[in-house]
Amino acid sequence: MPAPGSVALITGGTGGFGRALATKLKALDVTPVLADLDSEPNRSVAADLGCPFVVLDVTDRAANEAVVAQVEAEHGRLDAAYLNAGISAAKSDDALDLDEFMRVVEIDLFGVVYGVQAARPALKRAGGGAIVVTASLVGLSPMAGDPGYSVAKGGAIAFVRSMAPRLQQEGITISAICPGFADTAIIDDIRAEFEAADFPVLTAEE
Repeated sequence: MPAPGSVALITGGTGGFGRALATKLKALDVTPVLADLDSEPNRSVAADLGCPFVVLDVTDRAANEAVVAQVEAEHGRLDAAYLNAGISAAKSDDALDLDEFMRVVEIDLFGVVYGVQAARPALKRAGGGAIVVTASLVGLSPMAGDPGYSVAKGGAIAFVRSMAPRLQQEGITISAICPGFADTAIIDDIRAEFEAADFPVLTAEE
């Protein structure tokens, strides 16, 4: 966790994991800046948590860089980036929708790549820091119902592993967390299946 007084950027910051993480960081006297798509509900979540909000589409490379610049301008530094934005497209049939596949990969994989590229110089300016990527157990054990999500999360894990040595030279750690199914909006489409099977899911706080 960042030290007290640090500044952390959380992409997908108003979702389940983002909200839980922001609450934990605030308790540690860290300033969490929540980045998400521009909507009234997202702005309301940030306001309710007492966190700064910045608009970000993680698939836009230039927007990632602009948000990091905005955080540095408004808060003086960036010490940690939690690259948490993600979607899934789980289906029960065998059809592969390529447009949907690419959308998941753009957000869940390239959103991570752009986020790392944007945060890296700012973390280096701060004297080092941390990048944490929300990957998934699915990245280690692919899920037949969602090839796009499996590819994106597996790719994110490989990207983290491949980037770690070069970032370490700059005093930056990069990690991927790989939770199993958790009680966030990402399982909404298949939530009933978990309930029917009495299958336990993690809480966002866990």
